Amino acid sequence: MGREFVELFDNWAESYDHSVSGKDLEYEEVFSNYDEILQAVTDRVKGNIVEFGVGTGNLTIKLLENGHRVVGFEPSTTMREKAEEKLSNATIVNGDFLEFQTDMSIDAFVSTYAFHHLTDAEKAEAVSKYSSLLAKNGKVVFADTVFESEATKADVIQSSKKKGFLNLAQDLETEYYTTIPVLRSIFEANGFSVQFEQLNPFVWMIDATKL
Repeated sequence: MGREFVELFDNWAESYDHSVSGKDLEYEEVFSNYDEILQAVTDRVKGNIVEFGVGTGNLTIKLLENGHRVVGFEPSTTMREKAEEKLSNATIVNGDFLEFQTDMSIDAFVSTYAFHHLTDAEKAEAVSKYSSLLAKNGKVVFADTVFESEATKADVIQSSKKKGFLNLAQDLETEYYTTIPVLRSIFEANGFSVQFEQLNPFVWMIDATKL
């Protein structure tokens, strides 16, 4: 359920903000428009928010600034510590897309750059759980690397290798990046209307509303 990647994020915590700033050439396109992507997610939700994959707290900051009540779940201890350095007033606890507990009524689930850590089967399990916890018009708003098709994904991996971006290519091959048709099927099967919008060459907005 994504926890196989926790060690990676423990090691990445110190340099994560440097990476998302676009200063890492290999991941420059992945994180292009990073601040705008976080703001776009923030602008699409309201009320009581559950955030998954808090990381160093960059999305959390925007959610709190917009007046949302936020409970964040992050499985990496080091990432939680980094987030807590920025967010003394935030609730950030150990948890993930599938294992989380809160007594708060939930208006929306949000996440950026993290849902691909679940297999497609786990994604379906997660969306089913969110559906059961949301009232009508509740939202799931995720921004993540997604591909229009498996062929598109294969082309991007080959292109990354040709550019010498071997770490990026390995990420795309080993993590559980999925396609828009798969996600559309998962959300619609669980009672959501879902829309997709491309935000940079890698990242798409997944905007789902409970019917």
